[in-house]
Amino acid sequence: VHASHTQSMSFSPSTQKRSPINASTPSSPIQVQVNSKKTIPRPHSSISPLKPSLGSRTSAKILKSSTSFQINFNRQTAITRSQNTDHNKEEMAISNVADGSFYERLGEDARRKNTLLCVGLDPHGKELPEDTPFAAEAFCLALIEATHEFCCCFKPNAAFFEQHGAEGVNALHRVVAACQAKGVLVLLDAKRGDIGTTSEAYAKAAYEALGADALTVSPYMGEDSLEPLLKDSARGVFMLVRTSNPGGSDIQGLTTIDATGARAPLYISVAKLAQTWNEKYGNVGMVVGATVPAEMAAIREVAPNPWILAPGVGFQGGDLAATVQAGLRKDDGLGLLIPVSRGISRAADKGAEARRLRDTINEEREKAVAEAASVQSDKEAGSYHNWSLEKRQLADGLMEVGCVKFGSFTLKSGLTSPIYIDLRIPVAHPKLLAQIAQSFLPILKPLTFGHIAALPYAAMPIGSAVSLAGGFPMVYPRKEAKAYGTKAAVEGVFKSGDQVVVIDDLITTGDSKFEGFEKLQSAGLVTKEVVVLIDRESGGTELLAASGYTLHAVFKFRELLAYWQDTEKLSKEKVKEVEEFLISSCKA
Repeated sequence: VHASHTQSMSFSPSTQKRSPINASTPSSPIQVQVNSKKTIPRPHSSISPLKPSLGSRTSAKILKSSTSFQINFNRQTAITRSQNTDHNKEEMAISNVADGSFYERLGEDARRKNTLLCVGLDPHGKELPEDTPFAAEAFCLALIEATHEFCCCFKPNAAFFEQHGAEGVNALHRVVAACQAKGVLVLLDAKRGDIGTTSEAYAKAAYEALGADALTVSPYMGEDSLEPLLKDSARGVFMLVRTSNPGGSDIQGLTTIDATGARAPLYISVAKLAQTWNEKYGNVGMVVGATVPAEMAAIREVAPNPWILAPGVGFQGGDLAATVQAGLRKDDGLGLLIPVSRGISRAADKGAEARRLRDTINEEREKAVAEAASVQSDKEAGSYHNWSLEKRQLADGLMEVGCVKFGSFTLKSGLTSPIYIDLRIPVAHPKLLAQIAQSFLPILKPLTFGHIAALPYAAMPIGSAVSLAGGFPMVYPRKEAKAYGTKAAVEGVFKSGDQVVVIDDLITTGDSKFEGFEKLQSAGLVTKEVVVLIDRESGGTELLAASGYTLHAVFKFRELLAYWQDTEKLSKEKVKEVEEFLISSCKA
Protein backbone atom coordinates (compact mmCIF):
# COMPACT_ATOMS: atom_id res chain seq x y z
CA VAL A 1 0.00 0.00 0.00
CA HIS A 2 1.56 3.25 -1.08
CA ALA A 3 0.27 6.22 0.87
CA SER A 4 1.45 8.67 -1.77
CA HIS A 5 -0.74 7.26 -4.55
CA THR A 6 -3.37 9.66 -5.77
CA GLN A 7 -4.87 7.14 -8.19
CA SER A 8 -6.14 3.62 -7.48
CA MET A 9 -6.99 0.56 -9.56
CA SER A 10 -10.32 -1.21 -9.92
CA PHE A 11 -11.09 -4.75 -11.03
CA SER A 12 -13.69 -4.72 -13.76
CA PRO A 13 -16.12 -7.66 -13.54
CA SER A 14 -16.96 -7.42 -17.22
CA THR A 15 -13.45 -7.33 -18.66
CA GLN A 16 -11.45 -8.71 -15.73
CA LYS A 17 -8.78 -6.10 -16.45
CA ARG A 18 -7.44 -3.47 -14.14
CA SER A 19 -8.12 0.11 -15.15
CA PRO A 20 -7.35 3.43 -13.43
CA ILE A 21 -10.24 5.34 -11.93
CA ASN A 22 -10.53 8.55 -10.03
CA ALA A 23 -11.23 8.07 -6.34
CA SER A 24 -14.07 10.54 -6.54
CA THR A 25 -16.03 8.73 -9.24
CA PRO A 26 -19.13 6.69 -8.30
CA SER A 27 -17.34 3.45 -9.15
CA SER A 28 -14.51 4.07 -6.72
CA PRO A 29 -14.32 2.19 -3.42
CA ILE A 30 -16.59 3.16 -0.57
CA GLN A 31 -14.58 5.24 1.89
CA VAL A 32 -14.97 6.03 5.56
CA GLN A 33 -13.33 9.36 6.37
CA VAL A 34 -11.48 8.99 9.66
CA ASN A 35 -9.88 12.43 9.64
CA SER A 36 -8.57 14.87 7.08
CA LYS A 37 -5.31 12.99 6.78
CA LYS A 38 -6.40 9.35 6.52
CA THR A 39 -9.06 7.37 4.70
CA ILE A 40 -10.03 3.82 5.68
CA PRO A 41 -12.22 1.82 3.27
CA ARG A 42 -15.51 0.33 4.29
CA PRO A 43 -15.67 -3.35 3.22
CA HIS A 44 -18.62 -4.65 1.26
CA SER A 45 -20.75 -5.95 4.10
CA SER A 46 -24.09 -5.48 5.74
CA ILE A 47 -22.29 -4.37 8.89
CA SER A 48 -20.71 -0.94 8.90
CA PRO A 49 -17.46 -0.86 10.89
CA LEU A 50 -17.02 1.60 13.70
CA LYS A 51 -14.67 4.50 13.08
CA PRO A 52 -11.30 3.72 14.61
CA SER A 53 -9.94 6.19 17.10
CA LEU A 54 -6.34 6.79 16.05
CA GLY A 55 -3.81 8.50 18.25
CA SER A 56 -1.50 11.03 16.65
CA ARG A 57 1.59 9.08 17.73
CA THR A 58 0.35 5.95 15.98
CA SER A 59 -0.63 7.95 12.92
CA ALA A 60 2.82 9.44 12.68
CA LYS A 61 4.49 6.05 12.90
CA ILE A 62 2.22 4.22 10.50
CA LEU A 63 1.56 6.90 7.90
CA LYS A 64 2.91 10.35 7.33
CA SER A 65 0.33 12.93 8.37
CA SER A 66 0.63 14.86 5.11
CA THR A 67 -0.58 11.97 2.95
CA SER A 68 -3.84 10.17 2.36
CA PHE A 69 -4.11 6.47 3.15
CA GLN A 70 -6.67 4.68 1.03
CA ILE A 71 -7.29 1.13 0.02
CA ASN A 72 -9.14 0.12 -3.08
CA PHE A 73 -11.32 -2.96 -3.19
CA ASN A 74 -10.57 -4.66 -6.47
CA ARG A 75 -12.41 -7.87 -5.68
CA GLN A 76 -14.74 -8.95 -8.44
CA THR A 77 -18.25 -8.78 -7.01
CA ALA A 78 -21.42 -10.46 -8.12
CA ILE A 79 -24.52 -8.28 -7.80
CA THR A 80 -27.65 -10.29 -7.39
CA ARG A 81 -31.16 -8.97 -7.55
CA SER A 82 -33.96 -10.66 -5.66
CA GLN A 83 -37.65 -9.87 -5.92
CA ASN A 84 -39.46 -9.62 -2.60
CA THR A 85 -42.95 -10.74 -3.59
CA ASP A 86 -44.47 -9.95 -0.20
CA HIS A 87 -43.38 -6.31 -0.28
CA ASN A 88 -43.23 -6.06 -4.08
CA LYS A 89 -39.83 -4.40 -4.12
CA GLU A 90 -36.41 -5.17 -5.49
CA GLU A 91 -33.37 -5.50 -3.27
CA MET A 92 -29.73 -5.26 -4.22
CA ALA A 93 -27.28 -7.63 -2.58
CA ILE A 94 -23.53 -7.43 -3.03
CA SER A 95 -21.77 -10.75 -2.65
CA ASN A 96 -18.10 -11.62 -2.79
CA VAL A 97 -18.87 -15.32 -3.13
CA ALA A 98 -18.36 -16.66 -6.64
CA ASP A 99 -20.16 -19.67 -8.11
CA GLY A 100 -19.10 -23.10 -6.88
CA SER A 101 -18.13 -24.56 -3.53
CA PHE A 102 -15.24 -23.14 -1.54
CA TYR A 103 -12.96 -26.04 -2.38
CA GLU A 104 -13.84 -25.88 -6.07
CA ARG A 105 -12.87 -22.20 -6.07
CA LEU A 106 -9.73 -22.91 -4.08
CA GLY A 107 -8.72 -25.61 -6.55
CA GLU A 108 -9.39 -23.32 -9.50
CA ASP A 109 -7.32 -20.52 -7.96
CA ALA A 110 -4.48 -22.90 -7.09
CA ARG A 111 -4.38 -24.14 -10.69
CA ARG A 112 -4.74 -20.70 -12.27
CA LYS A 113 -2.00 -19.12 -10.15
CA ASN A 114 0.02 -22.36 -9.87
CA THR A 115 0.46 -22.06 -6.12
CA LEU A 116 -0.38 -23.88 -2.88
CA LEU A 117 1.01 -21.08 -0.71
CA CYS A 118 -1.27 -19.59 1.94
CA VAL A 119 0.02 -16.35 3.46
CA GLY A 120 -0.69 -16.07 7.17
CA LEU A 121 -1.66 -12.62 8.43
CA ASP A 122 -0.52 -12.72 12.06
CA PRO A 123 0.20 -9.17 13.29
CA HIS A 124 2.21 -10.03 16.41
CA GLY A 125 2.48 -7.00 18.64
CA LYS A 126 6.28 -7.28 18.73
CA GLU A 127 6.42 -6.85 14.96
CA LEU A 128 4.42 -3.61 15.00
CA PRO A 129 5.54 -0.03 15.69
CA GLU A 130 2.74 0.00 18.25
CA ASP A 131 0.42 -2.79 19.36
CA THR A 132 -2.77 -1.13 18.10
CA PRO A 133 -5.50 -2.24 15.70
CA PHE A 134 -4.50 0.34 13.11
CA ALA A 135 -0.88 -0.84 13.19
CA ALA A 136 -2.08 -4.45 12.84
CA GLU A 137 -4.20 -3.46 9.86
CA ALA A 138 -1.39 -1.58 8.15
CA PHE A 139 0.95 -4.54 8.74
CA CYS A 140 -1.51 -6.90 7.03
CA LEU A 141 -2.26 -4.55 4.16
CA ALA A 142 1.44 -4.29 3.34
CA LEU A 143 1.72 -8.10 3.33
CA ILE A 144 -1.35 -8.43 1.11
CA GLU A 145 0.03 -5.93 -1.37
CA ALA A 146 3.43 -7.64 -1.49
CA THR A 147 2.31 -11.28 -1.70
CA HIS A 148 -1.12 -11.58 -3.31
CA GLU A 149 0.31 -12.64 -6.68
CA PHE A 150 2.00 -15.68 -5.18
CA CYS A 151 -0.66 -17.22 -2.94
CA CYS A 152 -4.08 -18.81 -3.40
CA CYS A 153 -5.33 -17.94 0.08
CA PHE A 154 -4.80 -15.49 2.93
CA LYS A 155 -5.21 -16.66 6.53
CA PRO A 156 -5.74 -13.84 9.04
CA ASN A 157 -5.61 -14.96 12.67
CA ALA A 158 -8.66 -13.55 14.44
CA ALA A 159 -7.04 -13.42 17.88
CA PHE A 160 -4.54 -10.73 16.91
CA PHE A 161 -7.45 -8.46 16.02
CA GLU A 162 -9.99 -9.47 18.66
CA GLN A 163 -7.53 -8.59 21.43
CA HIS A 164 -8.06 -4.94 20.46
CA GLY A 165 -11.84 -5.06 20.94
CA ALA A 166 -14.32 -3.45 18.56
CA GLU A 167 -11.70 -1.45 16.68
CA GLY A 168 -9.68 -4.62 16.18
CA VAL A 169 -12.69 -6.45 14.75
CA ASN A 170 -13.31 -3.53 12.40
CA ALA A 171 -9.68 -3.69 11.30
CA LEU A 172 -10.06 -7.42 10.65
CA HIS A 173 -13.17 -6.67 8.60
CA ARG A 174 -11.19 -4.30 6.39
CA VAL A 175 -8.28 -6.73 6.09
CA VAL A 176 -10.62 -9.49 4.88
CA ALA A 177 -12.07 -7.13 2.29
CA ALA A 178 -8.59 -6.04 1.18
CA CYS A 179 -7.63 -9.69 0.58
CA GLN A 180 -10.75 -10.25 -1.48
CA ALA A 181 -10.11 -7.02 -3.36
CA LYS A 182 -7.05 -8.75 -4.73
CA GLY A 183 -9.14 -11.73 -5.80
CA VAL A 184 -7.75 -14.00 -3.09
CA LEU A 185 -9.83 -16.28 -0.86
CA VAL A 186 -9.79 -15.70 2.89
CA LEU A 187 -9.52 -18.44 5.51
CA LEU A 188 -10.28 -16.99 8.94
CA ASP A 189 -8.18 -18.75 11.56
CA ALA A 190 -10.49 -18.65 14.60
CA LYS A 191 -10.95 -22.33 15.56
CA ARG A 192 -14.67 -21.99 16.33
CA GLY A 193 -17.00 -24.73 17.49
CA ASP A 194 -20.02 -24.87 19.81
CA ILE A 195 -23.56 -26.16 20.03
CA GLY A 196 -26.54 -25.17 17.87
CA THR A 197 -27.43 -21.50 18.05
CA THR A 198 -23.96 -20.50 19.22
CA SER A 199 -22.45 -22.18 16.16
CA GLU A 200 -24.99 -20.36 14.00
CA ALA A 201 -23.80 -17.09 15.52
CA TYR A 202 -20.19 -18.04 14.79
CA ALA A 203 -21.19 -18.71 11.16
CA LYS A 204 -22.84 -15.30 10.86
CA ALA A 205 -19.87 -13.59 12.45
CA ALA A 206 -17.30 -15.23 10.19
CA TYR A 207 -19.20 -15.43 6.93
CA GLU A 208 -21.65 -12.53 6.98
CA ALA A 209 -20.21 -9.88 9.30
CA LEU A 210 -16.55 -10.41 8.41
CA GLY A 211 -17.06 -11.86 4.94
CA ALA A 212 -14.56 -14.75 5.26
CA ASP A 213 -14.66 -17.57 2.73
CA ALA A 214 -13.59 -20.31 5.15
CA LEU A 215 -12.98 -20.93 8.84
CA THR A 216 -10.87 -23.18 11.06
CA VAL A 217 -13.04 -25.14 13.49
CA SER A 218 -12.79 -27.56 16.39
CA PRO A 219 -14.73 -30.79 15.72
CA TYR A 220 -14.69 -32.16 19.24
CA MET A 221 -18.34 -31.38 19.97
CA GLY A 222 -19.50 -33.48 17.03
CA GLU A 223 -21.20 -33.07 13.68
CA ASP A 224 -24.22 -31.15 14.97
CA SER A 225 -21.94 -28.43 16.36
CA LEU A 226 -20.41 -27.91 12.91
CA GLU A 227 -23.54 -28.21 10.80
CA PRO A 228 -24.37 -24.47 10.86
CA LEU A 229 -20.85 -23.80 9.60
CA LEU A 230 -21.14 -26.46 6.88
CA LYS A 231 -24.58 -25.90 5.41
CA ASP A 232 -23.36 -23.27 2.93
CA SER A 233 -21.09 -25.13 0.50
CA ALA A 234 -19.73 -21.82 -0.76
CA ARG A 235 -17.93 -21.58 2.59
CA GLY A 236 -15.32 -24.05 3.74
CA VAL A 237 -14.14 -25.33 7.10
CA PHE A 238 -10.81 -26.78 8.12
CA MET A 239 -11.28 -28.94 11.20
CA LEU A 240 -8.51 -29.60 13.70
CA VAL A 241 -7.18 -33.13 13.28
CA ARG A 242 -3.50 -33.20 14.33
CA THR A 243 -2.08 -29.83 15.28
CA SER A 244 1.50 -28.63 14.92
CA ASN A 245 2.16 -27.68 18.55
CA PRO A 246 4.36 -29.89 20.78
CA GLY A 247 1.45 -30.74 23.09
CA GLY A 248 -0.85 -31.76 20.23
CA SER A 249 -0.32 -35.44 20.95
CA ASP A 250 -1.48 -35.09 24.58
CA ILE A 251 -5.08 -35.53 23.49
CA GLN A 252 -4.98 -36.09 19.73
CA GLY A 253 -2.66 -39.08 20.17
CA LEU A 254 -4.87 -40.93 22.65
CA THR A 255 -5.90 -44.42 21.54
CA THR A 256 -9.53 -44.86 20.50
CA ILE A 257 -11.48 -48.11 20.13
CA ASP A 258 -14.41 -48.16 17.73
CA ALA A 259 -17.51 -50.35 17.80
CA THR A 260 -15.67 -53.16 16.01
CA GLY A 261 -12.83 -53.15 18.53
CA ALA A 262 -10.38 -51.52 16.10
CA ARG A 263 -7.82 -49.27 17.77
CA ALA A 264 -6.36 -46.05 16.37
CA PRO A 265 -5.01 -42.72 17.59
CA LEU A 266 -7.72 -40.11 18.07
CA TYR A 267 -6.41 -38.05 15.15
CA ILE A 268 -6.99 -41.01 12.81
CA SER A 269 -10.57 -41.35 14.03
CA VAL A 270 -11.14 -37.60 13.52
CA ALA A 271 -9.57 -37.79 10.04
CA LYS A 272 -12.01 -40.56 9.11
CA LEU A 273 -14.86 -38.29 10.24
CA ALA A 274 -13.46 -35.49 8.07
CA GLN A 275 -13.50 -37.84 5.08
CA THR A 276 -17.10 -38.90 5.83
CA TRP A 277 -18.35 -35.36 6.46
CA ASN A 278 -16.64 -34.05 3.35
CA GLU A 279 -18.44 -36.70 1.31
CA LYS A 280 -21.69 -35.51 2.87
CA TYR A 281 -21.23 -31.72 2.78
CA GLY A 282 -18.49 -31.22 0.20
CA ASN A 283 -16.68 -28.47 2.12
CA VAL A 284 -14.65 -30.08 4.91
CA GLY A 285 -10.88 -29.82 5.15
CA MET A 286 -8.37 -30.76 7.84
CA VAL A 287 -5.70 -28.97 9.88
CA VAL A 288 -2.64 -31.25 10.13
CA GLY A 289 0.70 -29.92 11.34
CA ALA A 290 3.72 -29.86 9.06
CA THR A 291 5.72 -30.79 12.16
CA VAL A 292 4.35 -34.35 12.08
CA PRO A 293 4.75 -35.55 8.45
CA ALA A 294 4.59 -39.25 9.34
CA GLU A 295 1.25 -38.73 11.05
CA MET A 296 0.11 -36.56 8.15
CA ALA A 297 0.86 -39.44 5.78
CA ALA A 298 -1.22 -41.80 7.94
CA ILE A 299 -4.05 -39.25 7.97
CA ARG A 300 -3.91 -38.85 4.20
CA GLU A 301 -4.15 -42.63 3.93
CA VAL A 302 -7.55 -42.72 5.69
CA ALA A 303 -8.77 -39.35 4.37
CA PRO A 304 -7.60 -39.18 0.75
CA ASN A 305 -9.89 -36.39 -0.45
CA PRO A 306 -10.17 -33.42 1.96
CA TRP A 307 -7.83 -30.46 1.62
CA ILE A 308 -5.16 -30.25 4.32
CA LEU A 309 -4.05 -26.99 5.90
CA ALA A 310 -0.51 -27.73 7.09
CA PRO A 311 0.78 -25.06 9.51
CA GLY A 312 4.27 -25.34 10.95
CA VAL A 313 6.62 -24.75 8.00
CA GLY A 314 9.23 -22.18 8.94
CA PHE A 315 9.51 -21.00 12.53
CA GLN A 316 7.94 -24.17 13.98
CA GLY A 317 10.47 -26.34 12.15
CA GLY A 318 8.19 -28.23 9.78
CA ASP A 319 9.91 -29.88 6.82
CA LEU A 320 8.48 -28.52 3.57
CA ALA A 321 9.50 -31.44 1.34
CA ALA A 322 8.22 -34.04 3.81
CA THR A 323 4.95 -32.11 4.19
CA VAL A 324 4.31 -32.00 0.45
CA GLN A 325 5.17 -35.67 0.13
CA ALA A 326 2.84 -36.63 2.99
CA GLY A 327 -0.13 -34.33 2.40
CA LEU A 328 -0.41 -33.68 -1.33
CA ARG A 329 -3.13 -35.43 -3.31
CA LYS A 330 -0.94 -37.16 -5.86
CA ASP A 331 -3.70 -37.69 -8.41
CA ASP A 332 -4.27 -33.98 -9.06
CA GLY A 333 -1.35 -32.23 -7.32
CA LEU A 334 -3.76 -30.32 -5.08
CA GLY A 335 -5.39 -30.87 -1.68
CA LEU A 336 -2.68 -29.13 0.36
CA LEU A 337 -2.41 -25.55 1.64
CA ILE A 338 0.90 -24.53 3.18
CA PRO A 339 0.50 -21.43 5.37
CA VAL A 340 3.55 -19.31 6.15
CA SER A 341 3.34 -16.14 8.22
CA ARG A 342 6.49 -15.07 10.08
CA GLY A 343 8.77 -16.59 7.45
CA ILE A 344 7.36 -14.03 5.02
CA SER A 345 6.50 -11.09 7.30
CA ARG A 346 10.02 -10.97 8.75
CA ALA A 347 11.75 -11.18 5.37
CA ALA A 348 13.44 -8.07 4.05
CA ASP A 349 11.65 -8.50 0.71
CA LYS A 350 8.29 -10.05 1.51
CA GLY A 351 7.20 -10.44 -2.09
CA ALA A 352 10.46 -12.13 -3.07
CA GLU A 353 10.18 -14.55 -0.14
CA ALA A 354 6.58 -15.41 -1.06
CA ARG A 355 7.69 -16.03 -4.64
CA ARG A 356 10.55 -18.23 -3.45
CA LEU A 357 8.22 -20.27 -1.23
CA ARG A 358 5.70 -20.68 -4.02
CA ASP A 359 8.41 -21.92 -6.38
CA THR A 360 9.93 -24.25 -3.76
CA ILE A 361 6.53 -25.74 -2.99
CA ASN A 362 5.93 -26.26 -6.69
CA GLU A 363 9.29 -28.01 -7.10
CA GLU A 364 8.43 -30.41 -4.28
CA ARG A 365 4.94 -30.77 -5.67
CA GLU A 366 6.29 -31.85 -9.07
CA LYS A 367 8.64 -34.33 -7.40
CA ALA A 368 5.85 -35.80 -5.30
CA VAL A 369 3.50 -36.25 -8.27
CA ALA A 370 6.26 -37.75 -10.43
CA GLU A 371 7.35 -40.06 -7.63
CA ALA A 372 3.77 -41.16 -7.02
CA ALA A 373 3.41 -42.06 -10.69
CA SER A 374 6.65 -44.02 -10.51
CA VAL A 375 5.57 -45.72 -7.29
CA GLN A 376 2.28 -46.76 -8.86
CA SER A 377 4.17 -48.26 -11.76
CA ASP A 378 6.56 -49.98 -9.35
CA LYS A 379 3.66 -51.32 -7.28
CA GLU A 380 2.16 -52.85 -10.36
CA ALA A 381 5.53 -54.41 -11.19
CA GLY A 382 6.36 -55.29 -7.56
CA SER A 383 9.27 -53.08 -6.50
CA TYR A 384 10.95 -51.59 -3.43
CA HIS A 385 10.98 -48.09 -4.92
CA ASN A 386 7.75 -47.15 -3.14
CA TRP A 387 9.22 -47.87 0.29
CA SER A 388 9.34 -45.15 2.90
CA LEU A 389 12.62 -44.05 4.45
CA GLU A 390 11.69 -45.97 7.61
CA LYS A 391 11.12 -49.16 5.64
CA ARG A 392 14.48 -48.83 3.90
CA GLN A 393 16.20 -48.28 7.24
CA LEU A 394 14.55 -51.41 8.61
CA ALA A 395 15.72 -53.47 5.60
CA ASP A 396 19.24 -52.14 6.16
CA GLY A 397 19.06 -52.97 9.86
CA LEU A 398 18.03 -56.60 9.26
CA MET A 399 21.13 -57.07 7.14
CA GLU A 400 23.47 -55.12 9.44
CA VAL A 401 22.73 -57.12 12.63
CA GLY A 402 23.09 -60.49 10.90
CA CYS A 403 19.48 -61.55 10.45
CA VAL A 404 20.33 -62.67 6.91
CA LYS A 405 22.52 -65.78 6.66
CA PHE A 406 23.76 -67.73 3.64
CA GLY A 407 24.60 -71.42 3.35
CA SER A 408 22.42 -74.53 3.31
CA PHE A 409 19.51 -74.43 5.75
CA THR A 410 16.66 -76.85 6.38
CA LEU A 411 13.52 -74.81 7.01
CA LYS A 412 10.60 -75.83 9.24
CA SER A 413 8.68 -76.54 6.05
CA GLY A 414 11.31 -79.18 5.16
CA LEU A 415 12.72 -77.19 2.24
CA THR A 416 16.48 -76.69 1.93
CA SER A 417 17.25 -73.02 1.40
CA PRO A 418 20.46 -71.15 0.45
CA ILE A 419 19.37 -68.26 2.63
CA TYR A 420 18.04 -68.08 6.18
CA ILE A 421 16.30 -65.14 7.85
CA ASP A 422 16.79 -65.34 11.62
CA LEU A 423 14.26 -63.02 13.25
CA ARG A 424 15.17 -64.10 16.77
CA ILE A 425 18.23 -61.85 16.58
CA PRO A 426 16.33 -58.49 16.85
CA VAL A 427 15.47 -59.29 20.49
CA ALA A 428 19.11 -58.35 21.23
CA HIS A 429 18.71 -55.03 19.37
CA PRO A 430 15.95 -52.95 21.01
CA LYS A 431 16.07 -50.17 18.42
CA LEU A 432 15.65 -52.61 15.54
CA LEU A 433 12.87 -54.43 17.41
CA ALA A 434 11.07 -51.11 17.84
CA GLN A 435 11.45 -50.42 14.11
CA ILE A 436 9.94 -53.82 13.34
CA ALA A 437 6.99 -53.06 15.63
CA GLN A 438 6.39 -49.70 13.94
CA SER A 439 6.40 -51.37 10.51
CA PHE A 440 3.41 -53.53 11.57
CA LEU A 441 1.23 -50.59 12.65
CA PRO A 442 0.17 -49.23 9.21
CA ILE A 443 -0.99 -52.74 8.29
CA LEU A 444 -2.83 -53.36 11.56
CA LYS A 445 -4.63 -50.02 11.91
CA PRO A 446 -7.23 -50.58 9.15
CA LEU A 447 -7.99 -54.13 10.34
CA THR A 448 -10.81 -55.08 12.69
CA PHE A 449 -9.68 -56.98 15.79
CA GLY A 450 -9.62 -56.92 19.57
CA HIS A 451 -6.28 -58.67 20.20
CA ILE A 452 -3.09 -59.60 18.45
CA ALA A 453 -1.95 -63.22 18.80
CA ALA A 454 1.80 -63.87 18.61
CA LEU A 455 2.82 -67.36 17.56
CA PRO A 456 5.65 -68.89 19.61
CA TYR A 457 8.56 -68.58 19.66
CA ALA A 458 10.16 -66.14 17.21
CA ALA A 459 7.06 -63.92 17.06
CA MET A 460 6.75 -63.55 20.84
CA PRO A 461 9.16 -60.59 21.20
CA ILE A 462 7.86 -59.07 17.97
CA GLY A 463 4.27 -59.40 19.18
CA SER A 464 5.16 -57.85 22.53
CA ALA A 465 6.84 -54.90 20.80
CA VAL A 466 3.84 -54.45 18.48
CA SER A 467 1.48 -54.61 21.47
CA LEU A 468 3.40 -51.84 23.24
CA ALA A 469 3.77 -49.68 20.11
CA GLY A 470 0.11 -49.90 19.11
CA GLY A 471 -1.57 -50.34 22.47
CA PHE A 472 -3.03 -53.69 21.34
CA PRO A 473 -3.88 -56.39 23.94
CA MET A 474 -1.92 -59.57 23.20
CA VAL A 475 -2.69 -63.26 23.57
CA TYR A 476 -0.56 -66.23 22.54
CA PRO A 477 -1.05 -69.98 22.11
CA ARG A 478 1.32 -72.12 24.13
CA LYS A 479 3.52 -74.67 22.40
CA GLU A 480 2.55 -77.18 25.08
CA ALA A 481 -0.50 -76.87 27.31
CA LYS A 482 0.37 -76.48 31.00
CA ALA A 483 -0.09 -79.57 33.19
CA TYR A 484 -0.59 -77.32 36.22
CA GLY A 485 -2.38 -74.13 37.25
CA THR A 486 -5.03 -73.06 34.72
CA LYS A 487 -3.72 -75.56 32.15
CA ALA A 488 -4.53 -72.92 29.53
CA ALA A 489 -3.65 -73.56 25.89
CA VAL A 490 -3.92 -69.82 25.14
CA GLU A 491 -2.58 -67.16 27.49
CA GLY A 492 -4.12 -63.74 27.88
CA VAL A 493 -7.39 -62.07 28.82
CA PHE A 494 -10.14 -62.66 26.28
CA LYS A 495 -13.62 -64.07 25.79
CA SER A 496 -15.08 -66.44 23.27
CA GLY A 497 -15.89 -64.72 19.99
CA ASP A 498 -13.12 -62.13 20.25
CA GLN A 499 -11.36 -61.47 16.96
CA VAL A 500 -7.57 -61.70 16.76
CA VAL A 501 -4.91 -60.89 14.19
CA VAL A 502 -2.14 -63.47 14.14
CA ILE A 503 1.41 -62.07 14.29
CA ASP A 504 4.42 -64.06 13.10
CA ASP A 505 7.97 -63.35 12.00
CA LEU A 506 7.77 -64.76 8.46
CA ILE A 507 5.98 -67.24 6.25
CA THR A 508 7.33 -69.80 3.78
CA THR A 509 4.76 -72.41 2.73
CA GLY A 510 2.32 -71.54 5.51
CA ASP A 511 1.88 -75.11 6.88
CA SER A 512 3.34 -74.26 10.30
CA LYS A 513 0.73 -71.57 10.99
CA PHE A 514 -2.21 -73.95 11.24
CA GLU A 515 -1.20 -75.45 14.56
CA GLY A 516 -1.43 -71.98 16.13
CA PHE A 517 -4.73 -71.25 14.35
CA GLU A 518 -6.29 -74.43 15.77
CA LYS A 519 -5.31 -73.61 19.36
CA LEU A 520 -6.68 -70.09 19.08
CA GLN A 521 -9.93 -71.27 17.55
CA SER A 522 -10.30 -74.03 20.15
CA ALA A 523 -10.22 -71.31 22.80
CA GLY A 524 -13.13 -69.55 21.03
CA LEU A 525 -11.07 -66.87 19.28
CA VAL A 526 -11.83 -65.84 15.68
CA THR A 527 -8.86 -65.70 13.29
CA LYS A 528 -9.06 -64.28 9.78
CA GLU A 529 -5.96 -62.11 9.30
CA VAL A 530 -2.24 -62.90 9.54
CA VAL A 531 0.53 -60.30 9.54
CA VAL A 532 4.19 -61.23 9.10
CA LEU A 533 7.38 -59.26 8.71
CA ILE A 534 8.59 -61.20 5.66
CA ASP A 535 6.72 -63.27 3.09
CA ARG A 536 9.28 -65.63 1.56
CA GLU A 537 6.93 -66.00 -1.45
CA SER A 538 7.02 -69.79 -1.39
CA GLY A 539 3.29 -70.45 -1.60
CA GLY A 540 2.20 -69.35 1.88
CA THR A 541 -0.16 -66.62 0.66
CA GLU A 542 -2.01 -69.03 -1.60
CA LEU A 543 -2.27 -71.77 1.02
CA LEU A 544 -3.71 -69.41 3.63
CA ALA A 545 -6.13 -67.88 1.13
CA ALA A 546 -7.43 -71.33 0.23
CA SER A 547 -8.29 -71.85 3.91
CA GLY A 548 -9.98 -68.48 4.33
CA TYR A 549 -7.10 -66.46 5.80
CA THR A 550 -5.72 -63.17 4.49
CA LEU A 551 -1.96 -62.66 4.65
CA HIS A 552 -0.36 -59.22 5.05
CA ALA A 553 3.42 -58.79 4.90
CA VAL A 554 5.66 -55.84 5.66
CA PHE A 555 8.21 -57.15 3.12
CA LYS A 556 8.00 -59.37 0.07
CA PHE A 557 11.17 -61.45 -0.14
CA ARG A 558 11.89 -60.59 -3.80
CA GLU A 559 11.60 -56.89 -3.02
CA LEU A 560 14.11 -57.28 -0.20
CA LEU A 561 16.51 -59.13 -2.51
CA ALA A 562 16.26 -56.41 -5.17
CA TYR A 563 16.82 -53.70 -2.58
CA TRP A 564 19.82 -55.44 -1.03
CA GLN A 565 21.32 -56.01 -4.48
CA ASP A 566 20.84 -52.41 -5.61
CA THR A 567 22.31 -51.11 -2.34
CA GLU A 568 25.27 -53.51 -2.80
CA LYS A 569 24.51 -55.59 0.27
CA LEU A 570 24.06 -58.74 -1.85
CA SER A 571 25.83 -59.79 -5.02
CA LYS A 572 23.94 -60.34 -8.23
CA GLU A 573 25.01 -63.97 -8.20
CA LYS A 574 23.71 -64.57 -4.68
CA VAL A 575 20.37 -62.96 -5.53
CA LYS A 576 20.06 -65.16 -8.62
CA GLU A 577 20.70 -68.27 -6.52
CA VAL A 578 18.01 -67.32 -4.02
CA GLU A 579 15.49 -66.43 -6.74
CA GLU A 580 16.03 -69.81 -8.38
CA PHE A 581 15.27 -71.42 -5.00
CA LEU A 582 12.08 -69.40 -4.69
CA ILE A 583 10.94 -70.52 -8.13
CA SER A 584 11.69 -74.18 -7.40
CA SER A 585 10.02 -74.06 -3.96
CA CYS A 586 6.82 -72.64 -5.47
CA LYS A 587 6.77 -75.46 -8.04
CA ALA A 588 7.32 -78.00 -5.26
